[in-house]
Amino acid sequence: MAERKPSAKRGRKPPDGEKKQFLSSMDPDVIRSIKVAAAELDKTASQVLETAAKEWLERHRAGRR
Repeated sequence: MAERKPSAKRGRKPPDGEKKQFLSSMDPDVIRSIKVAAAELDKTASQVLETAAKEWLERHRAGRR
């Protein structure tokens, strides 16, 4: 009898490159708004959130100097 190969994992694909997943909880209306904005920009919600986080970090760091 032939050996069975383990099936591929189901669910979401892993992030590209060196990226890691990050889990966060948010108000459902905020999540919906992020998804709508991302669709309008032809981007993913992850891309929109990463951009927003980078911009916030830049402002935060600038305020500490």
